[in-house]
Amino acid sequence: MKRLIVIIPAYNEGKRIAAVVAGVRAAVSEAQVVVINDCSRDETAIAATQAGVVVVSHPFNMGYGAAIQTGYKYARDKGFDYLVQLDADGQHDPACIPLLLAPVIAGEADIAIGSRFLGNSYRPPLARRLGMALFRRIVFLVTGSAITDTTSGYQAFNREVIRFFATDIFPVDYPDADMLIMLHRAGFRISEVPVRMFENSEGKSMHSGLKPLYYMFKMLLSICVTLMREKGNGR
Repeated sequence: MKRLIVIIPAYNEGKRIAAVVAGVRAAVSEAQVVVINDCSRDETAIAATQAGVVVVSHPFNMGYGAAIQTGYKYARDKGFDYLVQLDADGQHDPACIPLLLAPVIAGEADIAIGSRFLGNSYRPPLARRLGMALFRRIVFLVTGSAITDTTSGYQAFNREVIRFFATDIFPVDYPDADMLIMLHRAGFRISEVPVRMFENSEGKSMHSGLKPLYYMFKMLLSICVTLMREKGNGR
């Protein structure tokens, strides 16, 4: 029987994590849910534990990329076949998990990206839209794939991608467009699925507070490094 894990990276999301967990359980009751607590200063770990899920806590704050890779390594070590990741701030609608998983379970794709733009009217702030447009264009030029949401953290993938992401090749700060290019060059099949995302009306998610110029510089540098790597089969 195939085994599914849902990982939720969380930093200071004590007020919202229980609702997110409940939404995940309603959508995929058979999944094991793991919250990666990135050394939150609030009651995230307590709230997640009370919700009855596995909690893996970092001893100090390591950032979003390190948090999700902790989840990948956990999934790899425990032998899970499929993995879904979503954020703890309530922006990703857990009801979309079955739709996101469908192409992966059917063997049509190795990784499915949840897009907030396919069939939806989601409009981020102008500065972020411009950044998204830039990286969307770069990904298209490199891969030939018109991926609409290159910064989506709502994803589902199979065992092979879990193993690939659990290696040292994974960037532990801001894995976005560079990882899509890396997946393509490693021979993985990528698809997009329309999902529902909500505005984050309060507080800051793990993605907030980033310096836009630093992010763009880092991502462009990471893409250049990725393109200099030798192509390889990730399977």
